[in-house]
Amino acid sequence: MLQEVEMLARVSGAPPWAPRLAETETRTEFVRVLRAYYDAVVAPQADHVQATLEAERCLRTRALLTDGIDGLLRSLRPTMRWEPPVLHVTALGDDRDLHLGGRGLLLVPSYFCWGSPVPIADPELPPVVVYSVLDGMPSVERVPPPAAMAALAGVVGRSRAVILHACTAGATTGELARAVGISAPAATQHTSALRDAGLINSRRAANRVLHTLTPLGAALIRADPLAPAAGSRSGVSG
Repeated sequence: MLQEVEMLARVSGAPPWAPRLAETETRTEFVRVLRAYYDAVVAPQADHVQATLEAERCLRTRALLTDGIDGLLRSLRPTMRWEPPVLHVTALGDDRDLHLGGRGLLLVPSYFCWGSPVPIADPELPPVVVYSVLDGMPSVERVPPPAAMAALAGVVGRSRAVILHACTAGATTGELARAVGISAPAATQHTSALRDAGLINSRRAANRVLHTLTPLGAALIRADPLAPAAGSRSGVSG
């Protein structure tokens, strides 16, 4: 524990009281406070955090499937900059070169990582970079649960039902338009209504917008006996 505290102080700085975390009593109290904070502040937002992470995974997976590893790494802008064969990571207080030497790199999206990405400090451990999922997110105001439930009254009709099902595995606006057989502007109107109702999330990637289900939207799909199995892309072309 002391070794980790010393590494924290050397890499990014640590308060004078940090070494006390190696003491069992102090560490126990610190864990108790963290759990109380989680229950009071983080847990009520858990669904929103999870929906944001799912949208991020879907976004990066699409980049990987469409353009391979090169496309995935290029999609990480502005958080990181890919200039083959080097991935530039601007990490606060950490100016160094890391040679993978054939090892893989684990990218970890985090809702609680603010500002610069955070590479793991210990060079003996597998290479890991934690980065923020909030960078580049569209400024769409989140509708509180009561308002979202009230807004569901306006989310009816076949077109929006098809769009919800298509968003199960993530879909762009163009894909949704083709699935329903409508124009892209019309699809945008439907996705705006679904987003205002708290049923989908929308993330912009380059010139495309990717739509994924929120936990509320997923629950609505699960309650539909005609809903396709999770992950189905029926009716949606790439």
